[in-house]
Amino acid sequence: MSLSLYQASVPVFSRMLGNLAAILTKAEADATARGIDPSVFLTARLAPDMLTLTKQVQIASDGAKGAVARLAGVEPPSFPDDETSFPELQARIAKTVAFIGSVDAAAIDAGAAREIVLKMRGNEVKFVGLPFLLHFALPNFYFHVTTAYDILRHNGVVLGKRDYLGGA
Repeated sequence: MSLSLYQASVPVFSRMLGNLAAILTKAEADATARGIDPSVFLTARLAPDMLTLTKQVQIASDGAKGAVARLAGVEPPSFPDDETSFPELQARIAKTVAFIGSVDAAAIDAGAAREIVLKMRGNEVKFVGLPFLLHFALPNFYFHVTTAYDILRHNGVVLGKRDYLGGA
C-alpha cells in the first residue's frame, strides 16, 4: 500500500488543527476559571525572542493552508493576522480546515514533483513537492503547534500528551 501526498497532508493538518482548537478551548476555560485575562495567554511566549501564542497559531494555520495550496498548484487564501481573542483564533483554524478540505486530492497528489518556491527572509528557497511536505512543511507546522501547546502548558493550563495527540 502506498501513501498519497493528499493522505500525508490534509488529514494530518486537519487532525492537528482540530487538536489545537481543543487545546485553545481548554486554555480559554482555564483563563476564565482562574480569573486570568485571556490576553495573558494570547501574548505569552516561551522566551523573549520567540513569538506569542497568537502568532504560533497564525503560523500553524498559514503553514497548513500554504502547504496544501502549493502542492495543489493553487493560490493559498490570505488571512490577515489580526486575531486578538480565542474565538478569533478558533475561527481562523476553522477557515483553514475548511480550505484545506476543499482542495482536490488529485491536484495535491499531482504536486509530488512540482517545484515550490518560497520567499524566506528575502531569499528564494526551492523545493520539490514531496520533500517540501516531508522535510519542511510538516516539521514547521508541528513546531508551531507544539510551541503553542508548550506556551499554554508553561502558563499552567492543564494539558497532557492526549490533548496534543487527540483521540485515537
